[in-house]
Amino acid sequence: MQFFLTKIEQLGIGWNRRRLTEEDFYTLCRRHKVTIEELPLRVSGFYYSVAGRHFIAVNSNLAVGEKLFVMFHEFAHFLLHAPDSGATANFHGIGRKTRKEREADMFALVALIPQQWLIDRAPGEIIESENVTAEKLRERMEIFNARGI
Repeated sequence: MQFFLTKIEQLGIGWNRRRLTEEDFYTLCRRHKVTIEELPLRVSGFYYSVAGRHFIAVNSNLAVGEKLFVMFHEFAHFLLHAPDSGATANFHGIGRKTRKEREADMFALVALIPQQWLIDRAPGEIIESENVTAEKLRERMEIFNARGI
């Protein structure tokens, strides 16, 4: 877990201190030379790497809140799980929840629901005013309770 947190802190973007935005996502992708493709897909999104180049594909038909979650989820695969060499692909929401999928979900949830919200605000207020589903908030609170982040 410490490796995970150290790597994220090195981003210097405010992860877990404020809600990250779509602009933050694009800034991170530009900085790390990750190409973004938004197009109609049958899946929510996926990260893939080919010949040393990195790509994130996001379903352009997703609602704004879900799209942002998928963007940060897929960026986490790049950040935490990018291969040293060869080709790879990670698909959001396909297959069982592996350690890598749980880590990518954790990164995205914390990016979108910072710790201070959990401390200062009631769950109903977060759900109503921040375009967060009850399920995503429940998952985020579990991370906070289990890991203190």
